[in-house]
Amino acid sequence: MITKDKVTEIFCIIDEFDKNLSAELAKNLRLPSHNSDGKRYRNRKGRLSESEIMTILVCYHFGAYRNFKEYYLNWVKGVMRQDFPDAVSYNRFVELMPRVFFKMMLVHEALCLRQVYGYNIR
Repeated sequence: MITKDKVTEIFCIIDEFDKNLSAELAKNLRLPSHNSDGKRYRNRKGRLSESEIMTILVCYHFGAYRNFKEYYLNWVKGVMRQDFPDAVSYNRFVELMPRVFFKMMLVHEALCLRQVYGYNIR
């Protein structure tokens, strides 16, 4: 199983990448703040950050669990409860996973480029 120190290291790498990416997207993307009816879009922070969601997903692939539900309920909500104190229910986590798909893909690509070609992702 993966150690808590390794989980912290993975989280720091992902969080730094996520903050840099969010800053670039905010600077370069022009997203509307209102929908077609004139209502404002909700922009409330969730209990779990996107970096925490991505860390949980990455750590799953380093573990020995065969299915994600068992991993989430036993490891995240059990063993790592102190490191993820605001962990949501399993069903809610599954609903949140698509939100980080694009960023997860970019993190994976950036880390592969860094490992294979020695590029710096900072």
